[in-house]
Amino acid sequence: MTVGIVGAGVLGITLGYALAKAGVRVEVFEADGTIGGLAATQVLADGTVVDRFYHTVLRSDRRVRALCAELGLDDRLAFCETGTGLYHEGHTYALNTVAELLRLPPLGWLDRVRLGLTVVVAQLLRDWQRLEGIPVEDWLARLSGRRTVDVIWRAMLRAKFDGAFDDVPATYIWARLVRTSSARGGAAQKEGAGYLPGGYLVLLEAMARRIEQAGGRVHVGSPVDKIVIDGHKVRGLGVGGEVHPFDAVVTAVALPLVRRLLPDASPEYADLLAETDYLDIICPLLVLDRPLTDFWTLNISDEGVPFTGIIETTSYIDPSWVGGHHLVYLPKYVVPGGRWQALSDAEIVTEWLRHLEAMFPAFRREWIREVRVQRAAHVEPLHRLNGLSAIPPVRTPYEGLYLATTAQIYPQLTNVESVTRHAGQVAQTILADLGSTTVHAALRDTLLAGRGASPG
Repeated sequence: MTVGIVGAGVLGITLGYALAKAGVRVEVFEADGTIGGLAATQVLADGTVVDRFYHTVLRSDRRVRALCAELGLDDRLAFCETGTGLYHEGHTYALNTVAELLRLPPLGWLDRVRLGLTVVVAQLLRDWQRLEGIPVEDWLARLSGRRTVDVIWRAMLRAKFDGAFDDVPATYIWARLVRTSSARGGAAQKEGAGYLPGGYLVLLEAMARRIEQAGGRVHVGSPVDKIVIDGHKVRGLGVGGEVHPFDAVVTAVALPLVRRLLPDASPEYADLLAETDYLDIICPLLVLDRPLTDFWTLNISDEGVPFTGIIETTSYIDPSWVGGHHLVYLPKYVVPGGRWQALSDAEIVTEWLRHLEAMFPAFRREWIREVRVQRAAHVEPLHRLNGLSAIPPVRTPYEGLYLATTAQIYPQLTNVESVTRHAGQVAQTILADLGSTTVHAALRDTLLAGRGASPG
């Protein structure tokens, strides 16, 4: 059996690896000149290779750690204690322990207790479907209190969603609190993060080699022009004016790209693919000669600051692994076509540094060795209130065509752990269907007439 995969990011490569292990001949097609997508790397002026965007491995990331073990990389993983902080009205506060949370000066003692209660409730909550129809601000106000929302949550949410978040369900903050809590361990609940030297690209390259050792291929610099459909059955992929035939095809890219590759899709299915909106990202990287903060993540509850947070990855990456540099990422999630994307890289850097200097009066531009600005589209799928019906299933109305997309990873946050886990689930679906056509005939009428209720 042969399977063609569109996209060689984390999802596409992990999916290809899972299928290749099962004896399927896989070919992966990537438009960029390298694999990795958001997990790819960039090369600094001195030749040092660093991540394009910020990434980490948590001790609780079982799927990532299992893949590293399978591929002989687990002994390279290194973990260390990290810290989280909050920037509010010109002051920085540590939030590494319960005691620090209960001393948080911007809040009254009752507000602090309720903030801690919010974290506990999120950890204990299992029936996340109950949160589907509750706006995130309403849920936070109910648990944390109105003052905590005004002081902390609202500014952080506005920064994350580039403005309004009225139709964002409470599942978003629930998933974030669960993910953050999973970084803590031990009696002291100290936060810990890890890193694979060379970044996640090392893991993806190892999986790509296994795909090729199994008789498959990974094509870079090979944009797919079209998914070739004949009636209700997929025939292959159009690449460079040629049709590559496959028994099955999987798209492992964002939904707007899938819609573009399926110009002959039925109006109903095209509409389903168009229901999910995305946030883009602008992410300057400051390469410094010294640390900027004592934190891995500094959350910002100041609506005047344009970037969403300060992520200092060399709080858990040994600087010796990255040329002795200190790496500070300043991400901003943006609505497509918004005012921030109209700014040049130079204008972004000027604006970002102006705010950074206001936040840290001791900061000096002489500390900067290099600045890089990275941008990416369709980074964060947006899920709306009661929006499960907008999530397209893995199986499509077309026999042999499958959809693997981060929009299906819900309610979990999209990170390398959740993406690799989802890739394994999609692979199981495809392997179960290969050689069977009856399931597609039944699904076709359902999907073309209405909506699949789950991404399965």
